[in-house]
Formats: sequence, structure tokens, C-alpha cells
Amino acid sequence: MGERLLLVSTNYAPEQAGIGPYATQLAEHLSSGRGAEVHVLAGVPHYPAWRVDPAYRRTWRSTERLSGVCVHRRRHTVPPRQTAARRALYEASILAHGLLAPPRTGPLDAVLAQVPSLAGGLLAARIARRHRAPYVPIVQDLMGAAAAQSGIAGGGRAARAAAAAERRMLADATLVGVIHDSFRARLRALGVPDDRIRLVPNWSHVPEPSAPRARTRRRLGWPQDTTVLLHTGNMGLKQGLDVLIDTARQAPDLRVVLMGEGSQRPRLAELAAHVPNVELLPPAAAEDFPDVLAAADVLAVTQRAAVLDMSVPSKLTSYFRAGRPVVASVAEGGGTAAEIRSSGAGLLVPPEDPAALAAAVRRLAADPAAADAAGARGAAYAAEHLSRAAGLRRITATLDEALALGRRPRAARSAGPAGEGERPA
Repeated sequence: MGERLLLVSTNYAPEQAGIGPYATQLAEHLSSGRGAEVHVLAGVPHYPAWRVDPAYRRTWRSTERLSGVCVHRRRHTVPPRQTAARRALYEASILAHGLLAPPRTGPLDAVLAQVPSLAGGLLAARIARRHRAPYVPIVQDLMGAAAAQSGIAGGGRAARAAAAAERRMLADATLVGVIHDSFRARLRALGVPDDRIRLVPNWSHVPEPSAPRARTRRRLGWPQDTTVLLHTGNMGLKQGLDVLIDTARQAPDLRVVLMGEGSQRPRLAELAAHVPNVELLPPAAAEDFPDVLAAADVLAVTQRAAVLDMSVPSKLTSYFRAGRPVVASVAEGGGTAAEIRSSGAGLLVPPEDPAALAAAVRRLAADPAAADAAGARGAAYAAEHLSRAAGLRRITATLDEALALGRRPRAARSAGPAGEGERPA
């Protein structure tokens, strides 16, 4: 199409968890599938370990070409432990370096942003204004809600500041993508009209398992006659992973495996030091990850009780793809619970309740046919609703709509977010 597009995403390849794979696959799709010249403004790889990837430790600013995409990297702080002040410094360093050295792209036709990075969203909005281009943020997490709900130190003050930044970041958006409908009410409260919100769910970005489950279990040292409860991904505050340690302590017949990295990993390792049926593992290699998921008996997703509308864990798309039942220890009214109900892929239990979690896992272990059926429903749901092709189609449709809106005369546009009518066409 001869377009030149910019995607702003602090997280990008080679990161293999969280937002990084979605940003990478979107940029590569726009480049190869759409024929656009695609630029990405990214940070240095650091997630989920919250340590800078050794290959980028000496990187301050760089431009590299990855799979046809021009990636502009800017250095920022990487806090090993999460507090409100450290998170604010992280965001401020992303914003400052992006303002100091914006990417050299030439004229842009549109700017997209993967948000939870508030700084990234603000940078994207500023660059879009400068190029008089449509601006489409894709909201993966709501940082104001995150600060209030995650239990981070200093979260109350941070929540108010983050909400103000979110309001500003969203004000100039042509359209706003959200990964789950449960975000809509929060966005409306931030001043985004409902007719400017588009649903763009995340997709399953991992392949189907390929190795026999028994072989993978032998390799991992998981006995065939022991029920394995597996949690993968980020080990942060909002996950409330203490409940899994407490579950293992109350249910010595279960093997509880936590696989991943994150700011809370050292503390979890300390809590689990004298709990023999808890195992902490590093993240699996990308090619091995689907088989590890499929080797577990039950997959766990946990969140603190306060977490309602700030995020929907990206791990769910991989869990469903693995074809194993899921037990979700989450708030009943949140987006994660809604996905479990929609998919029929497992059981819901109250958050921060280890006894209920253990009972649900035992219930599935006692009825293998029901467990397999739940896993099969999750895989079918992923195939029907969460395919990569469907997810990318929704985003490109939203981009096309934003481009069409951007070409219309200013007076002809419908009322949109505050400030939109002042943007040049």
C-alpha cells in the first residue's frame, strides 16, 4: 500500500512473554502482509525478568532491522523491584529518551501504540500530532487501575497520576483498541466515547503441543501419578502468587510448579524454601513451551482479589491452546473470569483462597474425562476466537477505519475524544 507506519511498544522481540510477542507479530504482519514500511519505537529487552538482556547491556540508542521491520531502541531504567516510585522512574526514562531522540522515520501515515506503557502512549500521541497522522492506542493494561489494584507500594498516589496521564494519552486517539470488553467502562470514565472503542482481543501466539505428554513429564521429572499444577509467566505483585505456595503447603499431594521470571521471584523462592512440593523453574524455551504446558495436569491463573478491570493475562491464550484445564483464582467480576466462563475451559475459585484452589485441582484430577473435556473446550475456543489471523484482522480493520477517519474533513467527523476535532486532517 506504500504506507509508512510507526508502532510504539516498549516491549518487543526478542522478548517472548507478555506484550512483546503481540507487538512483534503485529509489526511483522503490517510489514509482510500489508506491504507497509513499518518502524517500531521500542525499549531494551528486559521482560519478564526485569533485567536487561545481556545482548543489549551496552545499548543506548540503536536501529536494527528484524524480519523486515526497522526497530529503533531507546535505553530506559529497568527496576528490579516494583514500587510506585520506581515504576514512575521507568516511565519517565522512556518518555524522556523518546522525546530527546525520536525515531527518524520520514512522514507517517498512522501511529499505533501498545499500552500499558503510559510513556509509550504519550510519545505515540505526540508523534502522531507532529505528523498529522491518525493515532490508535491498543490498551493491554490500564495502569491507573493497576496501581490501585495491584498492591504496589505507593499505589494510591500513583493511581491518580497514572489515570491523569491515561486521560491525556487517550484524548487524541482516533480510535482506541481494547483487548477485552471489561475495559470499556474504565475507558468511558477516562473520557473515551464508546463509539471510538474497538475490541481487538489478543490471540494465541504459540503453536499446538507436539510431543507426547508422558515423554515431556519424564524429562521434567514430573511423576505420572502426581497431579501437577503449573503457573507460567510473570511473577509480579498483581498475580498474587503467594496463594500457590499456600496451596502446596495445604495440599502435599499436589506438585505446584511456578515457571517464569519477575520482580517477586526471589520472595517466592524464599517462601517456598521449606515446601518440598513446590518447584520454581526458569521460563521454557519458546519451542518447548507448548509441550511443557500440555504436560501439566492443570494450569493456574491467579490474581489478587482487588484486580478487576486492569488487565486480562496474556497467558490465557497459550493455556487454551495447550488443551489442558485451567483453574482461575480470580475475582468473579473481572475480565479473566469472563474468559473462563466464555471458553468453558476450567473452573473459577475465589481469589487468595488456597483451600478452594486445592479442592478445584483435586476435583479435576479425580475426573480425567471432565478435565480433558475442559481442556478440549479451551483449545476449540482458541481456534475459533483467538487465532492469530483473526486477531491481526481486527487490528488492521481498526487501522483502516482510523485511516479513513483521518482523511475525512474535520467538520465531517463525528464527535470523538477531547481534542480530536482540533487535530489537522
